[in-house]
Amino acid sequence: MTEPGKAGKFITFEGIDGAGKSTHIGFVAEYLAARGKTVVSSREPGGTPLGEKLRELLLHEKMHLETEALLMFASRREHMARVIEPALSRGDWVLSDRFTDASFAYQSGGRGLDRAKLEALEGWVHPELQPDLTLLFDVPLAVARQRLDATRTLDKFEREQADFFEKCRNEYLRRAAQFPERIVVVDSTRSIAAIQLRLAEILEKLS
Repeated sequence: MTEPGKAGKFITFEGIDGAGKSTHIGFVAEYLAARGKTVVSSREPGGTPLGEKLRELLLHEKMHLETEALLMFASRREHMARVIEPALSRGDWVLSDRFTDASFAYQSGGRGLDRAKLEALEGWVHPELQPDLTLLFDVPLAVARQRLDATRTLDKFEREQADFFEKCRNEYLRRAAQFPERIVVVDSTRSIAAIQLRLAEILEKLS
């Protein structure tokens, strides 16, 4: 259990589809738990009963770009109110598979939504809360596409064309350059063992 009085931390995991981020969330959770942290793992869109319903719509239904962005932030607000904020107030460590950086990457970078509109939503939904650490798993597009599981049904984002993901990746890297104190780029082409060693180094500095 997390020691009473200890502040919780908020860690987010980002990257284009196929970058491998989901592979490492479990490792980070186990690493932190072994060091006495109480860990809450969640995801976006989703993370709450309402959020999971919105996730189904967002991943599989066609909709206007602005509707998509608004629903993403609606799901995020519920996620914050029901999961993230209560956990942090208890001193827990929260791990989220995607957060607002993903909205900038996918809705602005990939789809072309005016960045200012996302900044306005960010300022409304979580004006004072940002992740303590964002792990951005970066990989060339060709590698990412090879990693997608061809045996399952791809969602509407995963079915996008290569130029969409190049734009998403570029926006992620632009964000990393804009917020270097928060976003750490992890070379996801390396072996799992090498990546986990790097993650351990990063987490030691945070804790």
